[in-house]
Amino acid sequence: MTKNVGQAERVIRIILGLVLLGLAFTGHYTPWTWLGVVPLLTGLIGWCPPYQLLGINTCKTR
Repeated sequence: MTKNVGQAERVIRIILGLVLLGLAFTGHYTPWTWLGVVPLLTGLIGWCPPYQLLGINTCKTR
């Protein structure tokens, strides 16, 4: 798995994931809030499976 998510996008994904999960834990629960796991994990590992399938790479170093 080579990284295909750039640094700025990783930060945005991590923040978005934490916000969505934070909403779930503070009582604003909807099933959509648990989708925060996906951007959080892809931001932490720097690899996005749909990007791999579509040939997208926002990472400057390969």
